[in-house]
Amino acid sequence: MTKKLILLRHGFDPADDRVVTYATMNGFEPIILRPFAGDKIPPMSDDIVGSVIYGGPFCVFDEADHPFLLDEANWIQQCLDADIPLLGICQGAQQIARLKGAKVGPPESGMHEFGYYPITATEEGKDFLPETIHVAELHYHTFEIPEGAVHLASSALYPNQAFRIGEKVYGFQFHPECTIEGFRRWQETRQHRYAEPGVQSRAEQDALMMQADAEQAKWFYAFLAKLFPAQSPA
Repeated sequence: MTKKLILLRHGFDPADDRVVTYATMNGFEPIILRPFAGDKIPPMSDDIVGSVIYGGPFCVFDEADHPFLLDEANWIQQCLDADIPLLGICQGAQQIARLKGAKVGPPESGMHEFGYYPITATEEGKDFLPETIHVAELHYHTFEIPEGAVHLASSALYPNQAFRIGEKVYGFQFHPECTIEGFRRWQETRQHRYAEPGVQSRAEQDALMMQADAEQAKWFYAFLAKLFPAQSPA
């Protein structure tokens, strides 16, 4: 029986990110769903072994305007109850944090991160991130660390970059799933962000991208291999 990873996306970008690549190369069936566009999330079943909730443009506290966020919150709770691995990226991390009672929203600084920024492990996150690396970022909201979670990483502008709940649930503010091709699309579609405080210029992004992408990919694939161990052939 092929094991499934449920991937909840919040846009129509091509599914060429590193999560999909890892899944298809390691024996999983990636089930890509877009609840914001009407896709229904299936009930939990024995063939579902993990889930990833991607970033997106939605404010996670706007459930009244975007009822699908309630469906995704219900899915997060199902994953927690079933004790399966779960990764929230950017908006997805904020959704997990909100479900666990943490505050989510724009920081008082008003700063944005769009580019490649260094993140550093906290003392408790040394096993998670042994050394400082540059990672792709695109956001202007943040999350507080949920009660009982482990704070794993920070950046200069956004102290809360990663957390872990238990041993199988992670939230990332950054985007290690994003390839160079994916970031190029962001540069074209998010040009209005370049005027915001904290955002790197396109020239800075281009230079850092070439230096950072391979290291980011290496780290993230190793992380995914631990969170979602490769499936043996049937």
